[in-house]
Amino acid sequence: MAGPMAGVKVVELGVWIAGPATGGILADWGADVVKLEPPSGDPCRMFQRMLGGDLPTNPVFEMDNRSKRGIAVDLMTAEGLDVAIDLLADADVFITNLRVGALRRLGLDHESLSERFPRLVYGQITGYGREGEDADRAAYDIGAFWARAGLASLLTVPGGDPPFQRGGMGDHSTGMSAAAAISAALFDRERSGRGQLVETSLMRQGAYTISFDLNILLMWGATLDVGVRATMGNPAMNNYTAGCGRRFWIVGLDGERHWPPLARAVGHPEWLTDERFARPGNRAANAAELIAMLDSIFAERTLDEWSEVFRGEPDFFWAPINTPDDLLADPAFHSSGALVDVPDDVATTTMVATPVDFHGTPWEARSTAPELGQHTREVLEELGRTDAEIASMVATGVVRLPVDGS
Repeated sequence: MAGPMAGVKVVELGVWIAGPATGGILADWGADVVKLEPPSGDPCRMFQRMLGGDLPTNPVFEMDNRSKRGIAVDLMTAEGLDVAIDLLADADVFITNLRVGALRRLGLDHESLSERFPRLVYGQITGYGREGEDADRAAYDIGAFWARAGLASLLTVPGGDPPFQRGGMGDHSTGMSAAAAISAALFDRERSGRGQLVETSLMRQGAYTISFDLNILLMWGATLDVGVRATMGNPAMNNYTAGCGRRFWIVGLDGERHWPPLARAVGHPEWLTDERFARPGNRAANAAELIAMLDSIFAERTLDEWSEVFRGEPDFFWAPINTPDDLLADPAFHSSGALVDVPDDVATTTMVATPVDFHGTPWEARSTAPELGQHTREVLEELGRTDAEIASMVATGVVRLPVDGS
């Protein structure tokens, strides 16, 4: 088994994206992740119908559940709960994003499990944290991360409607934070011999995402308005449109360093001594005029042509504004290692890779996401359940096997 987490045993009781994303990252890194699903399945499986009708694959579910083993078990039954407890007895990590109250009712809350399994690292993701009046409040990332944590507001132009978040943005970044925390807790366990609770929340992740703004508010009592392209105070930190219609962003953050290469690139070195534009303050005061002039100049050539021009200025920083199709065609996307080939029943399926590589212990995806109940029999046999016991559990609905009954 490849990856730095090889040999680590993880039990995941997660739904939708944030919890499964945490388990998916650890599975990519080599952990043996057993995913617990109710007999009806993780609701994230519904995306196959919600988004694609009768399409044969489920890209949303696959992204966060590849390389896992999956069992379908009813934890509302005593026999099903015993299966979870038996799995946890030999586990290194428990991951969950179920609500605090539900976990407590099942006896799978941290307080209950830590007494029985003191070496267990318990990774918990909530919407709003484990304390306070909203500790048990339902939350998706569009609510806790995007709306309530302030991102949507900060990205709303004056007088405009809040923008919509893309699917899973907060969930995936929260999952990465949770995976990092679990890794740190496992490292600490090597020294202390004890596991611990590690937690994060969608709101906490959202706040960290906008911490640039929040720390300014906390320390200076000031807020920053969202930039307006036509009057951006630093025209060298703005987006423009080339003559072919493609947009790009100039990343000239340092006014003293990045303004001269921009002026030269657009063929106006005289702007460097023009009193309207020579200093950052002057450029800010005359931003609307300068941006309009740049708009006209950039419209004269295609982005490919401008790319050649920009290449002649080493201190000119810029990036194309890629569509997803553009991104898939971008050589830098491929050379960054952003794709992974996942073994399937026929050959491989190309998917997005988790965003970390380990050059001493490289990871590799091992399989596509499990079918509902695919590994139920296998895992139960590992726990010592007999064929007769498994047959009884199937007959009473405690567990579910895949459609083919294997």
